[in-house]
Amino acid sequence: QRLKAAVHYTVGCLCQEVEEDKDVQFSKQSIAAISEITFRQCVLAKMLRHVFLVLCRHAKRTTVTTEDVKLLARRSNSLLKYITQKSEELASSHIEQKEKKKKKSSVAKGERTPGEQEAAVTENEDSNMV
Repeated sequence: QRLKAAVHYTVGCLCQEVEEDKDVQFSKQSIAAISEITFRQCVLAKMLRHVFLVLCRHAKRTTVTTEDVKLLARRSNSLLKYITQKSEELASSHIEQKEKKKKKSSVAKGERTPGEQEAAVTENEDSNMV
């Protein structure tokens, strides 16, 4: 109850700040509704954390993986599809970042990138033909 009251108080303070900045009004009912939704989301997040920890312990791991999240979302096709899509996007982004980092380090060391090596070979072959 004390935690719920603290959430309500904090939401009230945030709503007051928004009222001052944006020149809008929040009714007591809307503040109460926002507080209740916020509190429920926190409880849900805590429950999900517990579920993930149980999954990890069962698998004898200490890290939650995307496969754990997918396993939990498997009954909701749309959620599973969304999580899978985002997971793939993150993975491809991570690969691109690794490649960029690798290129930067090779350029800093004075090495040629594969494209530059190919251009140099082609240029060398052209000069040998002349």
